[in-house]
Amino acid sequence: MEEHNWIKVILTPLSWIYGSVTGIRNLFYDQQIFHTEKPKQFTISIGNLTVGGTGKTPMTEYLVRLLSPVYKTAILSRGYGRKTRGFRLASHTSTAADIGDEPKQYFEKFGEQVFVAVCEKRVEGASQLSIVHPEIKLILLDDAFQHRAIGQDLKLLLNDYNRPFYQDMPFPAGRLRETRNGAKRADVVIVTKCPENISEVEKTKIASNIRRYSKLDVPVFFSFIRYAAPLGYSGMPVRLKNVKLVAGIANPETFVAHLREQTNVMEEIIFPDHHNYSPGDLEGLIKYLKNDTFVVTTEKDMVKLKPLVEEAGLTAQFAYVPIVVDFKTDATRFNEWILQHTR
Repeated sequence: MEEHNWIKVILTPLSWIYGSVTGIRNLFYDQQIFHTEKPKQFTISIGNLTVGGTGKTPMTEYLVRLLSPVYKTAILSRGYGRKTRGFRLASHTSTAADIGDEPKQYFEKFGEQVFVAVCEKRVEGASQLSIVHPEIKLILLDDAFQHRAIGQDLKLLLNDYNRPFYQDMPFPAGRLRETRNGAKRADVVIVTKCPENISEVEKTKIASNIRRYSKLDVPVFFSFIRYAAPLGYSGMPVRLKNVKLVAGIANPETFVAHLREQTNVMEEIIFPDHHNYSPGDLEGLIKYLKNDTFVVTTEKDMVKLKPLVEEAGLTAQFAYVPIVVDFKTDATRFNEWILQHTR
């Protein structure tokens, strides 16, 4: 711990420099020195100040379920980790290498409800969507809070309960993409991954800490991660007992804790976030795997592993656990807020 603190002290001046650079960039956008272009469609950005997993993917999926029955909707992502460039519209032949793992997950789940597209330049992506599908009225911008070149009608800022931005500092001494004051751009703040037993007193304290950096009247909502019933890679429900846990996501701690609680975890294998699985990885996962044991992954890992698993004929021994966002007592208030502000 002491060594870690010394490293943080050494890196702090670099964080000041990084924070200053991002602050100047934001100032240039605020003063319209840098140009922001508003797309034809209504846009909602889902993002964070923190590097890594704050729950953007399940939050985007929540908004799809809420809004796609009302508006013709598209999800526009950068497509992190893909091996292509430029604008790509997801189709049944798209792979994670073509469009990225999260867009692939969106298409697998909502391909009949929404359009899924990727483009590193979101303005260009929105323009292309308006050409190929002019009926689209709403675009969900996945991980676009810092992508200020595109106009955003609603900006949703996610704050991980376990790693609050108001206790962090910019990279490299911390994990923030910009200074805490970036929260002032948010139209709403959602505290994600809250514990089941969070009290109203703690909620009030967290909201007060957030509003030290955001607009004073910004709504603050509290959400929870709920794990759905496990599914086999064939899409059918399965019962899990003995499992080999595999995850390649930014913060696997919650997933690991859930499986430890619900199953007998025989082995844990953690890969870096957005890991691209190879045949060699698959060979390592099934090595010494007993017949009564499932390899269990996150849903994001499943979309990349599934082609390899199917090709090897091993579908019966692989499963994943879907997750969904649950606002619990905040659900009605949050849904009404979003629907009101998209009208």
